[in-house]
Amino acid sequence: MTQMTKGGNLPVPAAALQVAVTWQQGPAVPDVDVSALLLDATGRVRSDADLVFYNQPAHPSGTVRHLGKGQGADGTSADWLWLDLAAVEPGVDRVAVAASADAGTFGQVPLLDVRVALPDGQPVASFAIGDASTETAFVFGEFYRRNGGWKFRAVGQGYASGLAGLATDFGISVAEDPQPVPAAAPAPLPAAPASPPPPPPPSGFAPAPYGPPDPYAPAAPYAPPAPYAPPAAAPPHAAPAAPSSPAAPAGRLASELTLSFPPFTHQASGKQRVTCPPNLPPGARVVVEIECRDSISVHIDACDAYGRADRDLLSAYEDEVHARTFATVPEDRPLSLLVRADTPWTLRVLPLAHARRLVHSLNGRGPDLLVYEGPAGVLSFVHQGESNFVVWHHFTSPDPEWQGDDEDLLVNEVGRLDVLAPVRAPGLLRIEADGPWRAGVGG
Repeated sequence: MTQMTKGGNLPVPAAALQVAVTWQQGPAVPDVDVSALLLDATGRVRSDADLVFYNQPAHPSGTVRHLGKGQGADGTSADWLWLDLAAVEPGVDRVAVAASADAGTFGQVPLLDVRVALPDGQPVASFAIGDASTETAFVFGEFYRRNGGWKFRAVGQGYASGLAGLATDFGISVAEDPQPVPAAAPAPLPAAPASPPPPPPPSGFAPAPYGPPDPYAPAAPYAPPAPYAPPAAAPPHAAPAAPSSPAAPAGRLASELTLSFPPFTHQASGKQRVTCPPNLPPGARVVVEIECRDSISVHIDACDAYGRADRDLLSAYEDEVHARTFATVPEDRPLSLLVRADTPWTLRVLPLAHARRLVHSLNGRGPDLLVYEGPAGVLSFVHQGESNFVVWHHFTSPDPEWQGDDEDLLVNEVGRLDVLAPVRAPGLLRIEADGPWRAGVGG
């Protein structure tokens, strides 16, 4: 790993990378929200879609993603980005890594740095910020094209005008607040609400000195996780239900949507069994995401305690696969997944909060996972593919004697369709499809 100083630069692999901004938590330490900006040759965004952050977690190209936060019992926090430099569009000349401080300044944030690593956790570079003072937004570093490859530059530039000042410098539209405000208050970004308070830290996360924890390596030996006690109900500030949802999710779903852990990424090719880190919250459902190109088929199975394929989680047959499903972490061992594909693939395991919310309507393609937080009602589904279209609804059982989840098969049809399906409660919608589709609330 290279420890960088301000203004320094170094070559980085033109491949998938994970970037973490880390800091030490403590009393009166503001939360840090990380973002990425995709910039053209003039140093400006091409549109507001080129800003990737917690409220817009994926760039339309799929090459840059905000993965979320991991928090440790030792007071360490990290906010993660993932980017695939080899696939970044030709019109993007730089990708800047930035952040804003919520209700405070970066001078109040101790042990602040940015770390670049390969998906398996192998460190590439680190840059510590030691001169922050009154800044409320910061550009930590940037990836930029040079001689057909990519380099990383340690920038360390702060903005006392907050995220709005940083955004304006890079060409993002900043709306005027229609309400009277003090002259010194910066105008907010158009779609960015105030940063939410951080979710409660899972006690099983003990980050390594650099990048993702060592257990991310597939061959890491199993060590029993630290005791973990998910909250019985989401705290009031963490309730994720949209204002238009008449009812908030209850019980298990509400608790799982507040859980956080460092994202796990693994890249390989062909058939491989992947053992996830043992710090995933036992018993919780997690998002399983895979990307793969030009494979005849892509399959993911959950494995039993002996490493045998035990449950089919996802199957896809398109040329370009970017699909999501969910898996339940075993109570007594790490989650183990069997991936089968003919070409290189990237697997990610993320907190459930990274699944898309179905509030009004959503468009998608191929297998996906949606969170429905509304009450009992009717959902609509339109499928434009030629093969099977299946929708499963997983929800908390109303039977107090049954501790597991119930599941309803909402749709199981072949070819193009436009149907309605009743749902009994909030829950997860697991979609199996081979083409474009649309899901909506109501008829």
